[in-house]
Amino acid sequence: MLSSINAWAAQEKNGLKDFIKAQLKVAVVLTVAYFGNVYEPAYPRNDNHAPQMFWLVNGFLAMAALWTWTWKASPASRTGGHPRVVILGREQTEEWKGWMQWAFIFYHYYRVYYVYNEIRVFVSAYVWMTGFGNFLYFDKKGDFTIERFVSMIIRINYFPLLLSYFLSVPLELYYVVPLHTCGFIMTMVSCYIAVLFERKCGFGYWKSRTSAVLVSLVAHILFYETPAVDVLLYFSKEIHFRFQADKYSAWMGLASGLLWGKIGEYMQWAHGFENESRRSKATILQFITGAFLIWFWYFFFGFLSDKYAYNPVHPYVFIFPVVGWLMIRNCSRYLTECHSTVLEFLGRNTLETYVLQFHLFMTHNVQYIPVIIPGADANGHAALKFLNMLLCGSVFLVIAVWARKITVATQMSVVDLVKGLRGLPTTPSTNVSLSSQVGSKGSQSNKSEDATENEEVQLVKAESGMSDAPSKG
Repeated sequence: MLSSINAWAAQEKNGLKDFIKAQLKVAVVLTVAYFGNVYEPAYPRNDNHAPQMFWLVNGFLAMAALWTWTWKASPASRTGGHPRVVILGREQTEEWKGWMQWAFIFYHYYRVYYVYNEIRVFVSAYVWMTGFGNFLYFDKKGDFTIERFVSMIIRINYFPLLLSYFLSVPLELYYVVPLHTCGFIMTMVSCYIAVLFERKCGFGYWKSRTSAVLVSLVAHILFYETPAVDVLLYFSKEIHFRFQADKYSAWMGLASGLLWGKIGEYMQWAHGFENESRRSKATILQFITGAFLIWFWYFFFGFLSDKYAYNPVHPYVFIFPVVGWLMIRNCSRYLTECHSTVLEFLGRNTLETYVLQFHLFMTHNVQYIPVIIPGADANGHAALKFLNMLLCGSVFLVIAVWARKITVATQMSVVDLVKGLRGLPTTPSTNVSLSSQVGSKGSQSNKSEDATENEEVQLVKAESGMSDAPSKG
């Protein structure tokens, strides 16, 4: 064991040196978050009720999304022939996360009470992605290793736990974090059960996966639909409420992942290159069906102004607008090949923007609005308040992006340590000759940055429900 630790400590990349650097950097972030959380002057967030500003900033985001709208041709299928029609690929998933996170944060900032039900759907969509993305990962890779488990636990929990501890904030403030954590563990266990059914019981692919998904559903029902759920009260009433509000969200993502291969086959048939008439009809039908599902949710449930009337039915009906949105967003081959780069950027940093909004964009655990520009208080001019929001938001976003990079560096270093302790190959050290160093430093730096970004992409893809191909069927 000691020799493995020494080898890890001597690594040039993802070793002790990178780990210590990351911890020093996160100490800076925590310090900034601490002072941001106690910053004065500030005024109560409830005094910042401004629905018009909420829609204005969303309008600005829509313009930025259109300005950065990007098309990338679908790759050819593995067997050759026509390009694949990829739905909910990495870029599109990040885009989806990005605009939902934007709405979520400004819902808090501008106190837009009447979109509460829509924001609940957005939160559930995030948890849905946890079950969906991790099912695709485990079903394809079969990677049930301790390295995978440690990697995901650190990615989801490392920074939020540090914030909670050093800022003396109850973890329930970041309730999405335990939701994602439990969703990940549930999906990992469910997929492992599927593999056991296949290997030990001789079940075929569909029988083993379907059986595992049903076992998971029964477990959910036995916990959430019986008094057993009250064990969550030992943590807090908030955790008890939040888990019940999303009691089936990750499971529905898991079930959706199981069906994704068949959905991909339909998309290839409907929006492939073979039949122009079929593509047009499929586009119209998908759009109308998706719009109907969203209308159905809103007309029967979403319109409820009393959140105490809506909350009990939410876990069972949120899936209608989620499926409706996915049908509209992917109702043509062109739309599956396009995404907004600014929304994709926002989506890559959702975990850090989620937890830091409470202490940097807002303050005093999200209860107050910081005033940096004089005159931008509760009774200040709208222009000054808008500029104040932009300034706070810029600092908040920069720190959040940095925090994500620090978390990924910590994650990779710890995973390499675990690999070393288990006698597995770790990140190779880089030995560069003197001649290659001369005149090549810029190139080496670029390659290192590209490699790091590629590693981050792989982590995010599995974490958030992204896949470049449908699951096998």
